[in-house]
Amino acid sequence: MDTKLHPVVSVRIFGAEKCFGPGVATLLEKVEALHSLRAAAASIGMAYSKAWTIIKNAEAGLGFALLVSTTGGKNGGGAVLTGQAKALLTAYAQYCSALRDFAAQRFEEGFREFL
Repeated sequence: MDTKLHPVVSVRIFGAEKCFGPGVATLLEKVEALHSLRAAAASIGMAYSKAWTIIKNAEAGLGFALLVSTTGGKNGGGAVLTGQAKALLTAYAQYCSALRDFAAQRFEEGFREFL
């Protein structure tokens, strides 16, 4: 079987502890698309309570709010990303993309004999 070798780069951001990474980024991207933390969690098979804990832990580690939530009512509740959350997602995506490009180049150079 011919398996093409390739690097996989995953970025996690730490303060005192891990506070941001691919899981939080995915959750925020889903909130951005679905305008709801509950819907975002459901779309990736996660319990709402776990999603809420993940967001709260990330906010504590980062030192700023990621979501602005509204409670249900006539028009229902929802959630939107804060400006800082949007900026963080953009910076994270750009950083990850640059690292993947660099890793792919270095991998090709360093592992050429195995490819």
